[in-house]
Amino acid sequence: MHFEIFFIMKIALIGYGKMGHMIEKIALARGHKIVCKIDVDNQEDFDSEAFASADVAIEFTNPTAAYGNYLKAFEKGVKVVSGSTGWMKDHADDVKRMCTEEGKTLFWASNFSIGVAIFSAVNRYLAEIMNRFPEYYVSMEEVHHVHKLDYPSGTAITLAEDIVDRIDRKSNWSVGEYVDADGRVFLFEPKGENPLLINCRREGEVPGIHSVKYDSNADTITIKHEAHSREGFALGAVLAAEYTKEHSGLLTISDMFKF
Repeated sequence: MHFEIFFIMKIALIGYGKMGHMIEKIALARGHKIVCKIDVDNQEDFDSEAFASADVAIEFTNPTAAYGNYLKAFEKGVKVVSGSTGWMKDHADDVKRMCTEEGKTLFWASNFSIGVAIFSAVNRYLAEIMNRFPEYYVSMEEVHHVHKLDYPSGTAITLAEDIVDRIDRKSNWSVGEYVDADGRVFLFEPKGENPLLINCRREGEVPGIHSVKYDSNADTITIKHEAHSREGFALGAVLAAEYTKEHSGLLTISDMFKF
């Protein structure tokens, strides 16, 4: 798939780990400029002229830092693209208010992969069909590298919420089991009545695998997305930044890709 770019954009990077480096590589290859790179050891650069000059900041950090990073960027009038997860439980309403009432802009996605966007559309459509067939038991699994500490993944939660919204027999999702990097298995008490169970596993350097399974006595239907590298996530984040430069408010993947 080829994506043309017709303008040069000034990008600030918030978080300069593996993902930040890959985003930088792709952004430069598409002709953009990286005007500022902020990590844990140079937080004062949020107050720099370079940061304030950015058209968009791309933020990939952690759940504890993300919300504060949004506020610092908004204070400088910088739009934000973020793939950080885990902050929504405490701050979603506040961020929504800032973007809908105060003119701030955040493009947030649990996963920026183009393939995951397509997979999510298939997941929603399949759930609508399977709502008519209660003999199929639906469950999910997500597998990620050992450095990922949170579970389920943000992508798994988004997929699960899309299923719950469309299948009447599921009112919520719940973690079923978690397999740690060292092989230890943790079993969880299901929450709610007949929840959609998500099993989670941490293994090696796996970029990300998400699968949804519908199982009956007669057969099994499974859909799966498996990332080969982080490159797809990084490209999607840069494409989201290009989209965000020309749009405002609270934006998502569904705004950028009309499936």
